This record gives sequence, structure tokens and C-alpha cells, in this order.
Amino acid sequence: MSPQGLSNPNDNVDFESMWAVLASSFREIHTKNASKLSFEENYRIAYKLVLKKQGDLLYERVKDFERQWLGTEVRGRLRASMSGKLLAGGGGGTTANERRVAGEKFLRGLKDAWEDHDLCVDMTTDVLMYMDRVYCADTRRPSIFTACMGLFRDHILRSPLETTVPESPTVAQILHSIILDQVQMEREGDIIDKNRIRSCVYMLEGLYENDDEDESEKLYLTSFEGEFLDASRAFYRSEGEALMRQSDAGTYIRHTAGRLLEELDRCRSTISPLTAPKIQAVVEDELIRSRMGEVADMEGSGVRYMLDHDRYEDLSLFYHLISRVDAKKQELQRPTQKRVVELGTEINSAATALTTSAIPPADGEEPVAGSKAAAPAGSNQQTVAAIKWVDDILRLKDKYDAIWERAFDSDPGLQTALTRSFSDFINAFPRSSEYISLFIDDNLKRGLKGKTEPEVDAVLDKAIVLMRYIQDKDLFERYYKKHLSRRLLMGRSISGDVERQIILRMKMEVGNHFTQKLEGMFKDMAVSEELTRGYKAHVAQLDSQARKIELAINVLTTTIWPLESMGSSSGGEASSCVFPADVERIKAGFQTYYHGKHNGRKLSWQASMGTADMRVVFPRVPGKEGALGKERRHELNVSTYAMVVLLLFNDLPSGGQLAYEEIQARTLIPHQELKRNLQSLAVAPKTRILVKEPMSKDIRPADRFSFNEKFTSKFLRIKVGVVAGGNKVEGEKERKETEKKNDEMRRGVIEAAIVRIMKQRKELPHQNLYSEVISQLASRFMPDVNMVKTRVEGLIEREYLERVEGSDRPAYRYLA
Repeated sequence: MSPQGLSNPNDNVDFESMWAVLASSFREIHTKNASKLSFEENYRIAYKLVLKKQGDLLYERVKDFERQWLGTEVRGRLRASMSGKLLAGGGGGTTANERRVAGEKFLRGLKDAWEDHDLCVDMTTDVLMYMDRVYCADTRRPSIFTACMGLFRDHILRSPLETTVPESPTVAQILHSIILDQVQMEREGDIIDKNRIRSCVYMLEGLYENDDEDESEKLYLTSFEGEFLDASRAFYRSEGEALMRQSDAGTYIRHTAGRLLEELDRCRSTISPLTAPKIQAVVEDELIRSRMGEVADMEGSGVRYMLDHDRYEDLSLFYHLISRVDAKKQELQRPTQKRVVELGTEINSAATALTTSAIPPADGEEPVAGSKAAAPAGSNQQTVAAIKWVDDILRLKDKYDAIWERAFDSDPGLQTALTRSFSDFINAFPRSSEYISLFIDDNLKRGLKGKTEPEVDAVLDKAIVLMRYIQDKDLFERYYKKHLSRRLLMGRSISGDVERQIILRMKMEVGNHFTQKLEGMFKDMAVSEELTRGYKAHVAQLDSQARKIELAINVLTTTIWPLESMGSSSGGEASSCVFPADVERIKAGFQTYYHGKHNGRKLSWQASMGTADMRVVFPRVPGKEGALGKERRHELNVSTYAMVVLLLFNDLPSGGQLAYEEIQARTLIPHQELKRNLQSLAVAPKTRILVKEPMSKDIRPADRFSFNEKFTSKFLRIKVGVVAGGNKVEGEKERKETEKKNDEMRRGVIEAAIVRIMKQRKELPHQNLYSEVISQLASRFMPDVNMVKTRVEGLIEREYLERVEGSDRPAYRYLA
């Protein structure tokens, strides 16, 4: 028994009569009169034909029907939607508006034809569902829907509308031309019908090159997208050339950023999301990759202008644009680095000019402490120049840090580039190590007064950043030790805690080897405080006369403290000085106490770094009234050398004089130190404890000095400063001496590195040894190759190393 409503398979069928019914129904569907049709009846007919092995004939008849319908009805409607000019060459009218109207009319006709075809084929497929399920599956032929879509592709899109016109463009060619023309209109500012274009593009996305329907073979991808990208490339190449002629850098990058957003929006709303990355790549190629170097270098508006005028938005836009095509951002990095080095070089030149104009006076011509000429002249002005150099660099760094954070998104690569640029111009300045150490010294002596803890941390951070830039960290260490020693010994530092904090940060930055001696200096100061307390307790147990004397001692380890800060000569000998008998007695007492605790150690007294508090009585001047008419008592704080000089005048009668040469002979104070102290005692207007004859600012061997009984001051305690006694910029001779000492130290460090490497490797080629030595020492300084070569030769002479004979390449062997 057959299923209800279906014919017996053995019944004979009249294909032509049954096809006539189906063809009539399909025609009704295409003419939109399908409401009266019985889909059940049509389904049964198709089912029966397939069941009677007529599926192949039915399949072909359906295709023939659709082919005929497309060729007559659909093609006729499309032809009607074409204007004559559009049909002839795809150019449309003579104006943009005429082309737009003609194009929209054609797009509307093609859109309607495609949507009608899609709907009708859908309904036809419902009728022929059994044929698709059985016949098409068994014979592996495309479904009737796929076949009918292919017919639209072949007989509409790929066929010319007007066969009588030679070389008439196909519908697809006309469609592509119209879409490209409409897109160009929109790019030029016109308004177009995006929905109609999107519908036609959707049609291209739904059709394939063949009936296999491979996703990579969509008509959109194979026929239209390439034309769209080529036309876009030509448009943006031309636009880029025009923009370079007509706009400045800021306008160019803003326009380019706008074009990228426009194309992304166009792909979402008008073309296809499939094209978004490709069209953006076209814009990137034509407007960014090939142009940004020229844009960056535009005079008066390029990257240099943006940097100088803090154009954060433009710089950020430039950064994001160049990031799209170059991960290293070379076209942004290059001008930025160049500008940093230019500004840094200007800072270096200004500091050099200011330093040159403030060359320290020759010996015997130092500015006088307390005089009006002292502050702006000589070494003081050089120190001001040093602090200004560092401040200018910090301001420059703050500026570029803000740019890096706000415009460059804290990009690590650009941070490295900026660091390299700062390091380049800082290390190109020969006094950078000294100036940075002086900057820290100035802040730790007075610059941090009144600052909050966060402000102090900020200063410390800046100091560490500056130190990080320095290539020759060993030279910086030498200057820092010198300045630190003066702060500690002269009590100039405003905070021991801050001193230790910065040393801790240095230790974290460059390692323990850098701060080992600095930490040793603090340890010596702590031990000295304990010694002072112990000695005071010891003195308290002695006779009453000794109890009146107070002594504060700093016992320093010679190998830790810099020689120049202790007043020693280059050979390391302590400066000589003949102390008065009372002072010699105090020295002997302390030495006895010290050797009782530390037997076998030798103490060398360094008078150049000490100070003394003295009670001085100025007698009544006969015949005078007021302050001079009575005895005056003052407490003077003077250097140890000044104390020794003043005590000589205790043994003179009133009005007695001592010649310069006599003072020097009796005290053995070095000439330069003696001149500086006599200037402070006899020339400085506010501290003229002595009278100099003849009166002048220079100290000469023939000068004579006497006690100034007419000295007056409104202060009970008076500090007599020593001329140029603090940390100051070195003169050219001093700097060369410092560099010479540093080179001597480097020789030892290089030798130690060579021995350490060879002891571990035993045998090493010449080039590998040099590379490892430079690599190991790069964190402290950049070794000179000639110096390394000299040290290797020296070690060979002393039989630490030997050359390997018969080796293909020069090599060395370690000798145990």
C-alpha cells in the first residue's frame, strides 16, 4: 500500500504534462502570483517525477526555465534601469550628481532583480525539496538553489546587457565601476546611498566562482575586492602627494587618522567587513609607510616642532599611526633622538661657555670670603654653572618624560631610545661625572631643607637616574667619594638618613662594589663617634686642667677615604703642620688612649680637614668709647690651620707683627693652605681678626700680620670660613690629575678582570678575551682597547699569561 496521497511507483507518468504544471507554477512564483498555488500538489508532482527516475530531466528543465527567465525578463528590467551613457562606458553623466543618480538607479534595479531571484529560487527549492534530497545527493550534483544562483552569476553578472553593442561591458563590470565611483564621491565629501551599495555587495558575497561554493572563491573576493583596493591605492597615492604639497604635519596626520576611521566605517556600512584589514593596509602603505618620514621632517610643523611646543595630541597621533606600520617607530624615534641630543648639546655648550668665563683665579688671587666679588666669581660661579647644567638636564628630562607618558603611551622602545640619547650627550660632556656629583652634594647640603619626604624621594630618584646615564661610573664614584668625605668631615650634610638612602639606591642600581667604600666611610664616622665618647669619658677621669679641653676625633681608614679630601699630597703623605705645645699634648693624650685600644695601628693627623672653636679676647682700646672702649669676647669657629696661626699671636706684645715667611716657617703649613687661611683671617671684611700690611686681597711673602685689637662684631659666635674651602668645580689641572689617578685605578681593575677570566677559562682566543673584559667592566666604565692591550702585555711580562704558540688565531694561556 502506497503512502496516502502519493501515486504508486509502478504507475506510468506523463513528464511533459506534469512539467507543464510545474512550469506554470514557477512562472506564477516569478510573477509574484504564488498565493493561489498549491505547494503540496507541486511537491507531489516533483516527488513523483524523481521517483520515476525523471530527476535528471526535471533538473535540466528547471535550469532551462531559470536561464530563460533571467535572459528575457530580468535582463530586460536591468536594461531599462541603465542610462545610455552608463551603458556605453560606465561613466554616467558629466557631473558627480548625474553619475550618482544614474548609478543609484542601476543599483536599485540590480538589487531588486537579485532579491526577486533569491526569493523565487527559495520558493522553487521548497517545491523541489525531494529532488535536492534524493536526486542531487545521489548524483552529487549541486542543489537546485546553488545551480540557480550560478545561473544568475553567468547569465546576468557576467553577460553584457546590450549584445548589439560591440565590447559592451558586463553587468558586473558596470556594477564595479558604479560602486567605485560612488565610493570616490563619498571620499570627496558627497553623500551616497550606502544601503543600496551594501545590498549589491551582499549579492557578490553570496555568489561564488563555481558551484563548489568555496569561501575563498566568493565573487566579492575574486572580482570586486581587487579592483576596489587598486582604485583605493591610486586614490590615496594621489591624495598623499597633494597633502604633502598643501598641508602641514599636524593636518596631514589628523587627515590620515580620519581616513583610517572612514575606511573602517565604510567596510562596516557600505562595502564588506572582509576588506577592513586590507583597505587599512592600503591607507597605511600610501599615507603612512611611504610618507611619514617626510612628514616627520617637515620644517616648522614636523616632529621637532611638536616636541618643542608640547603638541601632545599630534605626537600621540603620530605615534599611533607609525605604530601601525613599524614596531620600532623609526620615523618617530629618529627625530626625537636627534632633538634630544641637539638640546643636550646646547646645554653642554652653555655650561662650557659659563665655566670658561669663570675660570678659577691663579694661585694667590682667590676671591675673598665675605667680599662682594666672592659670590659671582671664580669657583663659586663654576659651581653655579655645574648645578645649572644638571638642572637644565633634569628639566629636559621632565619634558620628555611627560611626552613619553602622555604622547608615546610609555612605549618601552622609545624609552630605550630616549635613555640612549640622554646618555650620549651627557657622556659627551667631559665634566658630567663631576657636575652630577656636585648636584647631589648641593642638595644634600642645603637643597633638601624644608622638603617633604615625597619631594626628597623625587630628588633622590633624579640623582639615581642621572647616575644611570653616566658611562664612566668609576669616575663618578671618585668625585662622589671626594664630595661625600667633605660633607661628613665638615658636618655639612643636612641628613645622615638621606645620605644612607641614596647610597642604598646606588647599591641597588650598580651593585655592592660601587658603594663598598662609601659604606665604609659611614662606618668610620660611627666608630669615630664612639671613640670620641670614650675619650671624653677617659679625660673626665683625669686632672681638672685636662677636663677643660674638648676633642672630637674622626679616625679614617686611609684605603677608603680619598686622599685629596684629607689634604694629602699625590704620594699619599699627610700634610705637615707644627702644632702648638698645648695641642701637641692633646694629640699625645689621644694617641695613648687610641693605641691602648688598637695596638699596632698608625695615626696620621690631617690638619687640613679639622676645625676648632676658640675663645678670643679683644682688649679695650685706650681713648676709645663705645664698643672699642671696653673688652670684647668672641667665640671663633676656624679651621685647624687658622687656629695654629692665631695661637702664634698669643706670645706677641700688643702691636707685635709676624711676617708671612715667619708664620710659614714656624707652622710648616703648605703655602696654598696658608694663603687661603690668612685671606680669611686678614682680608675678609667681616672676619678681620688679623691686620695685614700692606692691605690688599693678595697674600705675598713680604706681607706682615698683627692681631686686630680693634675688631668688633655684633655676634658672639663668629664662623671664619676658608676661601674656596667647600666642594667646587675642579680646575683644568685638577681635573687632569683626577683623570690620571682614575686611569691608574682602571689599570688595576682591568688586570684583575683579565686574571679572573683567564683563571677560569685557562686558555682563550685574543678576541674573546677582549670581549669578555669589556663586557665585565661595562657596568663601571668602558675600557679603552689600548689600555686592555697594555695590561695584557704587562701580565705576559710578569708571567701571569703566555701566548699560545702554533694557534690558528692569537690566543693566551693562564699560568698558575
